[in-house]
Amino acid sequence: MRFWDCSALLPLLVAERATSWARSLLRRDPEIVAWWGTEVECVSALSRVEREDPRSAPAVREALTRLDRMRDTWYEVQPLAAVREIARRLLRVHPLRGGDATQLAAAIVAAEDRPATLELVTLDLRMREAAAREGFPLAPR
Repeated sequence: MRFWDCSALLPLLVAERATSWARSLLRRDPEIVAWWGTEVECVSALSRVEREDPRSAPAVREALTRLDRMRDTWYEVQPLAAVREIARRLLRVHPLRGGDATQLAAAIVAAEDRPATLELVTLDLRMREAAAREGFPLAPR
């Protein structure tokens, strides 16, 4: 079981350079843990692609269908008070944006405050650095 953030899930939804890497990780361990807001972040990213290139609309529709199927199978960390409290602390000690802080806080909650027990999958450099400093093992790139 691994915690996946939005940046790592997107290559599973649309073809990107990291798609084969992400698919390989998922084949080795198909259990995904994700933050409650990850679905919204993925839809936001896909919608931005579609706005920037309207020709991508069919691919985005397919990606949204894949996202719905994935969401139905992943373990989801709910928006608990603990996630908010941890996210506030993370924002004070790491150069993260709010969305990244809530995802990392959700990973900490999923790991039951023992980050070393849950591998984190992300393509975002700031998230990787903060997660490593928090003690998470990172999926190799």
